[in-house]
Amino acid sequence: MSQDPIILRAEAVTKVYPGTLALDKVDFNIRRGKVNVLIGENGAGKSTLMKILSGVEESTSGKLLLEGKEITLKSPRDATRQGIGIIYQELNLFPNLSVSENIFMGREKLSNFGVIDHKAQETIAQGLLKRTQQPISPKSLVADLRIGQQQIVEIAKALAQNAQILIMDEPTSALSQHEVESLFSIIQDLTAQGVSIVYISHKLDELLRIGDFFTILRDGRLVAEAPAAEVSLEWIVEKMVGRSSDSLFHREEHEAKEVLLEVSHLNLPRAGGGMLLDDVSFKLRAGEVLGIYGLMGSGRTELLESLMGLQPQASAAIKLAGKAVSGDIKTRIRSGLALVPEDRQRMGLVQVLSVAKNMTLSSLKRFVRGLALSDTQEKKGVEQMIKELSVKVADPAQLITSLSGGNQQKVVVAKSLLTEPKVLLLDEPTRGIDVAAKGEMFSIMNELSKKGLGMIFVSSELKEIMAMADRVLVLAKGRISADLARADLSEQALVAASAGETVRLAA
Repeated sequence: MSQDPIILRAEAVTKVYPGTLALDKVDFNIRRGKVNVLIGENGAGKSTLMKILSGVEESTSGKLLLEGKEITLKSPRDATRQGIGIIYQELNLFPNLSVSENIFMGREKLSNFGVIDHKAQETIAQGLLKRTQQPISPKSLVADLRIGQQQIVEIAKALAQNAQILIMDEPTSALSQHEVESLFSIIQDLTAQGVSIVYISHKLDELLRIGDFFTILRDGRLVAEAPAAEVSLEWIVEKMVGRSSDSLFHREEHEAKEVLLEVSHLNLPRAGGGMLLDDVSFKLRAGEVLGIYGLMGSGRTELLESLMGLQPQASAAIKLAGKAVSGDIKTRIRSGLALVPEDRQRMGLVQVLSVAKNMTLSSLKRFVRGLALSDTQEKKGVEQMIKELSVKVADPAQLITSLSGGNQQKVVVAKSLLTEPKVLLLDEPTRGIDVAAKGEMFSIMNELSKKGLGMIFVSSELKEIMAMADRVLVLAKGRISADLARADLSEQALVAASAGETVRLAA
Protein backbone atom coordinates (compact mmCIF):
# COMPACT_ATOMS: atom_id res chain seq x y z
CA MET A 1 0.00 0.00 0.00
CA SER A 2 1.23 3.48 -0.83
CA GLN A 3 2.53 5.50 2.09
CA ASP A 4 1.29 8.77 0.58
CA PRO A 5 -0.72 10.45 3.37
CA ILE A 6 -3.29 11.50 0.75
CA ILE A 7 -5.48 8.52 -0.11
CA LEU A 8 -7.86 10.32 -2.49
CA ARG A 9 -7.19 13.52 -4.40
CA ALA A 10 -9.63 15.54 -6.49
CA GLU A 11 -7.73 17.64 -9.03
CA ALA A 12 -9.24 20.66 -10.81
CA VAL A 13 -12.74 19.20 -10.54
CA THR A 14 -15.32 21.28 -12.40
CA LYS A 15 -19.07 20.67 -12.57
CA VAL A 16 -21.33 22.66 -14.88
CA TYR A 17 -25.11 22.45 -14.76
CA PRO A 18 -27.30 24.35 -17.26
CA GLY A 19 -26.76 27.97 -16.33
CA THR A 20 -24.72 27.18 -13.21
CA LEU A 21 -21.03 26.65 -12.51
CA ALA A 22 -21.31 24.53 -9.34
CA LEU A 23 -17.59 23.71 -9.01
CA ASP A 24 -14.75 25.65 -10.59
CA LYS A 25 -11.42 23.73 -10.77
CA VAL A 26 -11.60 22.56 -7.15
CA ASP A 27 -8.74 20.63 -5.55
CA PHE A 28 -9.58 18.51 -2.50
CA ASN A 29 -7.28 16.18 -0.57
CA ILE A 30 -8.48 13.36 1.67
CA ARG A 31 -5.76 12.28 4.09
CA ARG A 32 -5.44 8.69 5.25
CA GLY A 33 -6.69 7.99 8.77
CA LYS A 34 -7.68 11.63 9.38
CA VAL A 35 -10.86 13.64 9.79
CA ASN A 36 -10.98 15.83 6.70
CA VAL A 37 -13.41 18.68 7.34
CA LEU A 38 -15.18 20.28 4.38
CA ILE A 39 -16.84 23.64 5.07
CA GLY A 40 -18.83 26.12 3.05
CA GLU A 41 -22.11 28.00 2.92
CA ASN A 42 -25.15 26.36 1.36
CA GLY A 43 -24.54 26.65 -2.36
CA ALA A 44 -20.74 26.69 -1.96
CA GLY A 45 -20.39 23.37 -3.81
CA LYS A 46 -19.95 20.91 -0.92
CA SER A 47 -22.87 18.68 -1.90
CA THR A 48 -21.85 18.65 -5.56
CA LEU A 49 -18.29 17.64 -4.67
CA MET A 50 -19.56 14.89 -2.35
CA LYS A 51 -21.88 13.58 -5.09
CA ILE A 52 -18.88 13.34 -7.43
CA LEU A 53 -16.75 11.56 -4.81
CA SER A 54 -19.57 9.11 -4.05
CA GLY A 55 -20.42 8.34 -7.69
CA VAL A 56 -23.81 10.05 -7.75
CA GLU A 57 -22.62 12.65 -10.27
CA GLU A 58 -19.76 12.76 -12.78
CA SER A 59 -17.59 15.85 -13.04
CA THR A 60 -17.57 17.93 -16.21
CA SER A 61 -13.78 18.00 -16.10
CA GLY A 62 -10.95 17.21 -13.70
CA LYS A 63 -9.92 13.85 -12.24
CA LEU A 64 -9.96 11.69 -9.13
CA LEU A 65 -6.80 9.89 -7.97
CA LEU A 66 -7.17 6.99 -5.53
CA GLU A 67 -3.85 5.78 -4.13
CA GLY A 68 -2.21 7.76 -6.94
CA LYS A 69 -4.20 6.03 -9.72
CA GLU A 70 -6.92 7.79 -11.70
CA ILE A 71 -10.39 6.32 -11.18
CA THR A 72 -13.78 6.88 -12.80
CA LEU A 73 -16.94 6.71 -10.69
CA LYS A 74 -20.10 6.36 -12.78
CA SER A 75 -22.40 5.17 -9.98
CA PRO A 76 -22.58 4.77 -6.19
CA ARG A 77 -21.81 1.08 -6.69
CA ASP A 78 -18.53 2.07 -8.36
CA ALA A 79 -17.70 4.19 -5.31
CA THR A 80 -18.60 1.38 -2.92
CA ARG A 81 -16.34 -1.02 -4.83
CA GLN A 82 -13.51 1.52 -4.46
CA GLY A 83 -14.12 1.65 -0.70
CA ILE A 84 -15.95 5.00 -0.62
CA GLY A 85 -19.11 5.24 1.50
CA ILE A 86 -21.40 8.14 2.33
CA ILE A 87 -23.89 8.95 5.09
CA TYR A 88 -26.35 11.59 3.93
CA GLN A 89 -27.82 14.28 6.18
CA GLU A 90 -31.36 13.33 5.20
CA LEU A 91 -32.12 9.81 6.34
CA ASN A 92 -32.32 7.13 3.66
CA LEU A 93 -34.08 4.35 5.55
CA PHE A 94 -37.20 2.20 5.13
CA PRO A 95 -39.35 2.86 8.22
CA ASN A 96 -41.44 -0.29 7.73
CA LEU A 97 -38.37 -2.58 7.85
CA SER A 98 -36.19 -3.66 10.76
CA VAL A 99 -32.81 -2.19 11.63
CA SER A 100 -30.92 -5.21 10.27
CA GLU A 101 -32.97 -5.26 7.06
CA ASN A 102 -32.08 -1.61 6.49
CA ILE A 103 -28.39 -2.22 7.14
CA PHE A 104 -28.25 -5.00 4.54
CA MET A 105 -30.69 -3.51 2.01
CA GLY A 106 -29.42 -4.43 -1.47
CA ARG A 107 -26.63 -6.58 0.03
CA GLU A 108 -28.70 -9.24 1.76
CA LYS A 109 -27.07 -12.30 3.30
CA LEU A 110 -28.50 -15.45 1.70
CA SER A 111 -28.72 -18.96 3.11
CA ASN A 112 -27.77 -22.09 1.17
CA PHE A 113 -31.37 -22.22 -0.01
CA GLY A 114 -31.20 -18.79 -1.59
CA VAL A 115 -33.42 -17.01 0.93
CA ILE A 116 -32.49 -14.12 3.18
CA ASP A 117 -30.66 -15.30 6.29
CA HIS A 118 -32.23 -12.93 8.83
CA LYS A 119 -30.44 -14.50 11.77
CA ALA A 120 -27.01 -13.96 10.19
CA GLN A 121 -27.92 -10.36 9.32
CA GLU A 122 -29.13 -9.68 12.86
CA THR A 123 -25.93 -11.12 14.36
CA ILE A 124 -23.70 -8.92 12.19
CA ALA A 125 -25.94 -5.91 12.76
CA GLN A 126 -25.76 -6.46 16.51
CA GLY A 127 -21.96 -6.27 16.32
CA LEU A 128 -22.08 -3.06 14.26
CA LEU A 129 -24.55 -1.45 16.66
CA LYS A 130 -22.36 -2.47 19.59
CA ARG A 131 -19.54 -0.45 18.00
CA THR A 132 -21.82 2.59 18.06
CA GLN A 133 -22.39 2.10 21.80
CA GLN A 134 -26.16 2.48 21.32
CA PRO A 135 -28.72 0.05 22.82
CA ILE A 136 -30.63 -0.51 19.59
CA SER A 137 -32.05 -3.93 18.78
CA PRO A 138 -31.43 -5.14 15.19
CA LYS A 139 -35.01 -6.45 15.22
CA SER A 140 -36.55 -3.03 15.97
CA LEU A 141 -38.64 -1.33 13.31
CA VAL A 142 -36.93 1.83 12.11
CA ALA A 143 -40.29 3.65 12.41
CA ASP A 144 -40.17 3.06 16.19
CA LEU A 145 -36.76 4.74 16.60
CA ARG A 146 -36.03 8.36 17.43
CA ILE A 147 -34.44 10.45 14.68
CA GLY A 148 -31.11 10.29 16.52
CA GLN A 149 -31.27 6.50 16.67
CA GLN A 150 -32.14 6.35 12.97
CA GLN A 151 -28.98 8.35 12.25
CA ILE A 152 -26.98 5.73 14.17
CA VAL A 153 -28.53 3.04 11.92
CA GLU A 154 -27.28 4.99 8.88
CA ILE A 155 -23.80 4.98 10.36
CA ALA A 156 -23.98 1.23 11.06
CA LYS A 157 -25.13 0.69 7.45
CA ALA A 158 -22.03 2.49 6.18
CA LEU A 159 -19.75 0.56 8.53
CA ALA A 160 -21.19 -2.69 7.15
CA GLN A 161 -19.68 -1.85 3.75
CA ASN A 162 -16.10 -1.69 5.11
CA ALA A 163 -15.51 1.72 3.60
CA GLN A 164 -11.92 3.03 3.67
CA ILE A 165 -13.19 6.54 2.94
CA LEU A 166 -16.37 7.51 4.77
CA ILE A 167 -18.18 10.74 3.95
CA MET A 168 -20.37 12.06 6.78
CA ASP A 169 -22.78 14.84 5.80
CA GLU A 170 -24.15 16.55 8.94
CA PRO A 171 -24.01 13.29 10.94
CA THR A 172 -24.87 14.91 14.28
CA SER A 173 -27.73 17.14 13.13
CA ALA A 174 -30.32 15.02 14.95
CA LEU A 175 -28.19 13.45 17.70
CA SER A 176 -28.31 14.06 21.44
CA GLN A 177 -25.11 15.07 23.20
CA HIS A 178 -24.59 11.49 24.40
CA GLU A 179 -25.06 10.20 20.85
CA VAL A 180 -22.61 12.82 19.56
CA GLU A 181 -20.00 11.64 22.05
CA SER A 182 -20.58 8.06 20.88
CA LEU A 183 -20.15 9.11 17.26
CA PHE A 184 -16.89 10.90 18.02
CA SER A 185 -15.67 7.75 19.77
CA ILE A 186 -16.58 5.73 16.66
CA ILE A 187 -14.73 8.21 14.45
CA GLN A 188 -11.61 7.97 16.63
CA ASP A 189 -11.79 4.18 16.40
CA LEU A 190 -12.16 4.27 12.61
CA THR A 191 -9.32 6.74 12.01
CA ALA A 192 -7.06 4.68 14.28
CA GLN A 193 -7.72 1.78 11.89
CA GLY A 194 -6.71 3.93 8.92
CA VAL A 195 -10.20 4.87 7.74
CA SER A 196 -10.38 8.37 6.25
CA ILE A 197 -13.35 10.52 7.26
CA VAL A 198 -14.75 13.42 5.23
CA TYR A 199 -16.78 15.40 7.75
CA ILE A 200 -19.32 18.07 6.79
CA SER A 201 -21.16 20.06 9.44
CA HIS A 202 -22.46 23.54 10.11
CA LYS A 203 -21.63 23.19 13.82
CA LEU A 204 -18.33 25.03 13.84
CA ASP A 205 -17.40 24.26 17.46
CA GLU A 206 -17.90 20.59 16.66
CA LEU A 207 -15.61 20.85 13.62
CA LEU A 208 -12.85 22.47 15.65
CA ARG A 209 -13.04 19.61 18.11
CA ILE A 210 -13.07 16.68 15.68
CA GLY A 211 -11.20 17.94 12.58
CA ASP A 212 -7.60 17.21 11.56
CA PHE A 213 -7.54 19.09 8.23
CA PHE A 214 -9.88 21.84 7.01
CA THR A 215 -10.93 22.73 3.46
CA ILE A 216 -13.23 25.67 2.74
CA LEU A 217 -15.26 26.26 -0.42
CA ARG A 218 -16.99 29.48 -1.41
CA ASP A 219 -19.08 29.99 -4.57
CA GLY A 220 -17.82 26.73 -6.05
CA ARG A 221 -14.14 27.53 -5.55
CA LEU A 222 -11.47 26.40 -3.11
CA VAL A 223 -10.63 29.37 -0.87
CA ALA A 224 -8.56 27.83 1.95
CA GLU A 225 -6.95 24.64 3.22
CA ALA A 226 -5.14 24.24 6.55
CA PRO A 227 -4.29 21.74 9.33
CA ALA A 228 -6.26 22.00 12.59
CA ALA A 229 -3.35 23.68 14.40
CA GLU A 230 -3.74 26.74 12.15
CA VAL A 231 -7.54 26.96 12.35
CA SER A 232 -9.78 29.03 14.63
CA LEU A 233 -13.48 29.88 14.67
CA GLU A 234 -12.81 33.39 13.36
CA TRP A 235 -10.60 32.00 10.56
CA ILE A 236 -13.39 29.64 9.44
CA VAL A 237 -16.12 32.29 9.43
CA GLU A 238 -14.04 34.92 7.66
CA LYS A 239 -12.98 32.44 4.94
CA MET A 240 -16.56 31.21 4.53
CA VAL A 241 -18.46 34.47 4.40
CA GLY A 242 -15.82 37.19 4.25
CA ARG A 243 -16.72 38.81 7.57
CA SER A 244 -16.49 38.28 11.33
CA SER A 245 -18.90 35.95 13.16
CA ASP A 246 -19.74 38.77 15.59
CA SER A 247 -21.85 40.47 12.92
CA LEU A 248 -23.98 37.39 12.14
CA PHE A 249 -26.05 36.94 15.32
CA HIS A 250 -27.55 40.10 16.75
CA ARG A 251 -30.78 40.61 18.69
CA GLU A 252 -32.12 44.11 18.33
CA GLU A 253 -33.36 45.58 21.61
CA HIS A 254 -36.99 46.68 21.86
CA GLU A 255 -39.63 47.37 24.49
CA ALA A 256 -41.83 44.57 25.85
CA LYS A 257 -45.45 44.75 24.68
CA GLU A 258 -48.74 43.30 25.88
CA VAL A 259 -49.14 39.62 26.76
CA LEU A 260 -50.03 37.74 23.55
CA LEU A 261 -50.02 34.06 24.56
CA GLU A 262 -50.86 32.50 27.92
CA VAL A 263 -50.24 28.80 28.55
CA SER A 264 -51.45 27.36 31.86
CA HIS A 265 -50.93 23.88 33.30
CA LEU A 266 -49.80 22.14 30.11
CA ASN A 267 -49.52 18.39 30.71
CA LEU A 268 -48.61 15.61 28.30
CA PRO A 269 -48.60 11.99 29.56
CA ARG A 270 -45.90 9.58 28.42
CA ALA A 271 -46.99 6.29 26.87
CA GLY A 272 -46.39 3.63 29.50
CA GLY A 273 -46.50 6.05 32.44
CA GLY A 274 -44.99 9.30 33.61
CA MET A 275 -45.14 12.73 32.01
CA LEU A 276 -43.44 14.18 28.92
CA LEU A 277 -44.61 17.65 30.02
CA ASP A 278 -45.53 18.29 33.64
CA ASP A 279 -47.55 21.39 34.61
CA VAL A 280 -45.83 23.81 32.22
CA SER A 281 -47.08 27.40 32.42
CA PHE A 282 -45.70 30.58 30.83
CA LYS A 283 -46.59 33.81 29.00
CA LEU A 284 -45.32 35.30 25.73
CA ARG A 285 -45.49 39.00 24.88
CA ALA A 286 -46.05 40.51 21.44
CA GLY A 287 -42.71 41.01 19.68
CA GLU A 288 -40.90 38.79 22.21
CA VAL A 289 -38.52 36.00 21.19
CA LEU A 290 -38.82 33.28 23.81
CA GLY A 291 -36.06 30.67 23.68
CA ILE A 292 -36.61 27.07 24.80
CA TYR A 293 -33.50 25.23 25.91
CA GLY A 294 -32.99 21.75 27.30
CA LEU A 295 -31.40 18.39 26.67
CA MET A 296 -32.88 15.97 24.14
CA GLY A 297 -35.82 14.28 25.80
CA SER A 298 -36.58 17.27 28.03
CA GLY A 299 -39.87 17.98 26.21
CA ARG A 300 -38.80 20.84 23.93
CA THR A 301 -40.34 19.57 20.69
CA GLU A 302 -43.34 18.11 22.54
CA LEU A 303 -44.05 21.57 23.97
CA LEU A 304 -44.33 23.15 20.52
CA GLU A 305 -46.29 20.18 19.16
CA SER A 306 -48.74 20.38 22.07
CA LEU A 307 -49.36 24.07 21.41
CA MET A 308 -49.94 23.28 17.73
CA GLY A 309 -52.38 20.43 18.38
CA LEU A 310 -50.03 17.68 17.22
CA GLN A 311 -50.21 15.91 20.60
CA PRO A 312 -53.86 14.88 21.13
CA GLN A 313 -53.17 13.63 24.67
CA ALA A 314 -51.96 17.05 25.81
CA SER A 315 -54.15 19.18 28.08
CA ALA A 316 -53.79 22.89 28.85
CA ALA A 317 -55.58 26.19 29.09
CA ILE A 318 -54.27 28.30 26.20
CA LYS A 319 -55.23 31.87 25.39
CA LEU A 320 -54.03 33.74 22.29
CA ALA A 321 -54.78 37.47 22.12
CA GLY A 322 -57.29 36.92 24.93
CA LYS A 323 -59.21 34.13 23.18
CA ALA A 324 -59.19 30.46 24.20
CA VAL A 325 -57.33 28.13 21.82
CA SER A 326 -58.17 24.44 21.40
CA GLY A 327 -59.09 21.93 18.72
CA ASP A 328 -57.19 20.40 15.82
CA ILE A 329 -54.24 21.76 13.84
CA LYS A 330 -56.43 23.56 11.27
CA THR A 331 -58.33 25.34 14.04
CA ARG A 332 -55.11 26.43 15.75
CA ILE A 333 -53.68 27.77 12.50
CA ARG A 334 -56.83 29.86 12.11
CA SER A 335 -56.42 31.03 15.72
CA GLY A 336 -52.99 32.43 14.84
CA LEU A 337 -50.46 29.69 15.61
CA ALA A 338 -47.93 28.39 13.08
CA LEU A 339 -45.11 25.84 13.42
CA VAL A 340 -41.78 25.56 11.63
CA PRO A 341 -40.91 21.90 12.42
CA GLU A 342 -37.45 20.55 13.24
CA ASP A 343 -37.48 18.01 10.38
CA ARG A 344 -38.21 20.25 7.41
CA GLN A 345 -37.84 17.44 4.87
CA ARG A 346 -40.46 15.14 6.35
CA MET A 347 -42.80 17.55 8.16
CA GLY A 348 -42.23 20.94 6.53
CA LEU A 349 -42.00 20.28 2.79
CA VAL A 350 -43.49 18.11 0.08
CA GLN A 351 -40.52 17.03 -2.01
CA VAL A 352 -42.39 16.56 -5.31
CA LEU A 353 -43.94 20.05 -5.26
CA SER A 354 -42.52 23.37 -6.44
CA VAL A 355 -41.23 26.17 -4.26
CA ALA A 356 -44.47 28.10 -4.84
CA LYS A 357 -46.80 25.20 -4.07
CA ASN A 358 -44.89 24.40 -0.87
CA MET A 359 -45.19 28.03 0.25
CA THR A 360 -48.96 28.21 -0.17
CA LEU A 361 -49.84 24.73 1.06
CA SER A 362 -51.14 25.88 4.47
CA SER A 363 -52.87 29.05 3.26
CA LEU A 364 -54.75 28.09 0.10
CA LYS A 365 -58.06 29.43 1.48
CA ARG A 366 -56.48 32.89 1.53
CA PHE A 367 -56.11 32.82 -2.26
CA VAL A 368 -59.59 31.58 -3.14
CA ARG A 369 -61.72 34.01 -5.12
CA GLY A 370 -65.30 32.85 -5.60
CA LEU A 371 -65.21 29.09 -6.04
CA ALA A 372 -61.69 28.80 -7.45
CA LEU A 373 -58.08 29.32 -6.47
CA SER A 374 -56.76 32.57 -7.92
CA ASP A 375 -53.40 31.93 -9.60
CA THR A 376 -52.80 35.69 -9.67
CA GLN A 377 -53.31 36.11 -5.91
CA GLU A 378 -51.27 33.00 -5.15
CA LYS A 379 -48.42 34.23 -7.33
CA LYS A 380 -48.57 37.64 -5.63
CA GLY A 381 -48.32 36.04 -2.17
CA VAL A 382 -45.37 33.86 -3.22
CA GLU A 383 -43.48 36.76 -4.78
CA GLN A 384 -44.00 38.85 -1.65
CA MET A 385 -42.51 36.11 0.55
CA ILE A 386 -39.58 35.54 -1.80
CA LYS A 387 -38.80 39.25 -1.63
CA GLU A 388 -39.29 39.68 2.13
CA LEU A 389 -37.27 36.58 3.09
CA SER A 390 -34.68 36.93 0.28
CA VAL A 391 -35.28 33.39 -0.98
CA LYS A 392 -32.69 32.61 -3.64
CA VAL A 393 -34.70 30.96 -6.43
CA ALA A 394 -34.63 31.59 -10.16
CA ASP A 395 -38.24 30.51 -10.69
CA PRO A 396 -40.88 29.71 -8.02
CA ALA A 397 -42.00 26.83 -10.26
CA GLN A 398 -38.71 25.02 -9.54
CA LEU A 399 -38.88 21.88 -7.41
CA ILE A 400 -38.22 22.59 -3.74
CA THR A 401 -35.35 20.07 -3.83
CA SER A 402 -33.40 22.37 -6.16
CA LEU A 403 -32.84 24.87 -3.33
CA SER A 404 -30.08 24.88 -0.74
CA GLY A 405 -30.90 23.90 2.84
CA GLY A 406 -31.02 27.50 4.02
CA ASN A 407 -33.42 28.53 1.26
CA GLN A 408 -35.61 25.48 1.85
CA GLN A 409 -35.87 26.57 5.48
CA LYS A 410 -36.94 30.04 4.34
CA VAL A 411 -39.71 28.42 2.29
CA VAL A 412 -40.94 26.58 5.40
CA VAL A 413 -40.97 29.90 7.29
CA ALA A 414 -42.76 31.55 4.36
CA LYS A 415 -45.41 28.82 4.40
CA SER A 416 -46.08 29.61 8.07
CA LEU A 417 -46.11 33.39 7.55
CA LEU A 418 -48.65 33.14 4.72
CA THR A 419 -51.15 31.83 7.30
CA GLU A 420 -50.82 35.28 8.95
CA PRO A 421 -49.92 33.99 12.43
CA LYS A 422 -49.78 35.93 15.68
CA VAL A 423 -47.32 33.45 17.24
CA LEU A 424 -44.63 31.57 15.30
CA LEU A 425 -43.21 28.37 16.78
CA LEU A 426 -39.73 27.50 15.48
CA ASP A 427 -38.21 24.11 16.32
CA GLU A 428 -34.44 24.14 15.66
CA PRO A 429 -34.84 26.71 12.85
CA THR A 430 -31.10 26.69 12.02
CA ARG A 431 -30.64 22.92 11.93
CA GLY A 432 -28.58 21.86 8.91
CA ILE A 433 -27.96 25.35 7.49
CA ASP A 434 -24.67 27.20 7.27
CA VAL A 435 -23.47 30.07 9.43
CA ALA A 436 -24.42 32.79 6.94
CA ALA A 437 -27.91 31.31 6.46
CA LYS A 438 -28.26 31.26 10.27
CA GLY A 439 -27.49 34.96 10.28
CA GLU A 440 -30.21 35.51 7.67
CA MET A 441 -32.69 33.45 9.70
CA PHE A 442 -32.03 35.55 12.79
CA SER A 443 -32.41 38.75 10.75
CA ILE A 444 -35.83 37.47 9.68
CA MET A 445 -36.71 36.81 13.32
CA ASN A 446 -35.63 40.35 14.25
CA GLU A 447 -37.82 41.86 11.54
CA LEU A 448 -40.83 39.74 12.51
CA SER A 449 -40.52 40.69 16.18
CA LYS A 450 -40.49 44.39 15.18
CA LYS A 451 -43.90 43.80 13.59
CA GLY A 452 -45.23 42.44 16.89
CA LEU A 453 -45.12 38.73 16.06
CA GLY A 454 -44.49 36.57 19.12
CA MET A 455 -41.94 33.80 18.64
CA ILE A 456 -41.02 30.68 20.59
CA PHE A 457 -37.88 29.01 19.30
CA VAL A 458 -36.14 25.82 20.32
CA SER A 459 -32.38 25.53 19.86
CA SER A 460 -29.69 23.13 21.04
CA GLU A 461 -27.05 25.79 20.43
CA LEU A 462 -26.18 27.84 23.53
CA LYS A 463 -24.73 30.70 21.47
CA GLU A 464 -27.91 30.99 19.40
CA ILE A 465 -30.17 31.00 22.46
CA MET A 466 -28.04 33.61 24.23
CA ALA A 467 -27.72 35.80 21.14
CA MET A 468 -31.35 35.85 20.02
CA ALA A 469 -33.69 35.24 22.96
CA ASP A 470 -35.31 38.00 25.01
CA ARG A 471 -36.08 35.35 27.61
CA VAL A 472 -35.32 31.64 27.97
CA LEU A 473 -37.34 28.82 29.47
CA VAL A 474 -35.18 25.82 30.36
CA LEU A 475 -36.86 22.42 30.40
CA ALA A 476 -35.63 19.43 32.39
CA LYS A 477 -37.60 16.18 32.43
CA GLY A 478 -40.72 17.93 31.20
CA ARG A 479 -40.74 20.71 33.78
CA ILE A 480 -39.60 24.34 33.66
CA SER A 481 -36.41 24.49 35.72
CA ALA A 482 -35.57 28.11 34.86
CA ASP A 483 -37.19 31.22 33.42
CA LEU A 484 -34.29 33.54 32.65
CA ALA A 485 -34.42 37.14 31.48
CA ARG A 486 -31.88 38.18 28.83
CA ALA A 487 -29.78 40.03 31.41
CA ASP A 488 -29.45 36.84 33.49
CA LEU A 489 -28.40 34.51 30.67
CA SER A 490 -25.13 32.63 30.97
CA GLU A 491 -23.90 29.30 29.68
CA GLN A 492 -23.42 28.11 33.26
CA ALA A 493 -27.01 28.95 34.23
CA LEU A 494 -28.47 27.29 31.13
CA VAL A 495 -26.42 24.11 31.51
CA ALA A 496 -27.16 23.85 35.23
CA ALA A 497 -30.88 24.32 34.67
CA SER A 498 -30.95 21.77 31.84
CA ALA A 499 -29.51 19.24 34.30
CA GLY A 500 -32.50 19.84 36.58
CA GLU A 501 -31.17 22.47 38.96
CA THR A 502 -33.73 25.21 39.62
CA VAL A 503 -31.75 28.34 38.78
CA ARG A 504 -34.32 31.12 38.61
CA LEU A 505 -38.05 31.07 38.14
CA ALA A 506 -39.90 34.14 36.94
CA ALA A 507 -42.29 35.71 39.40
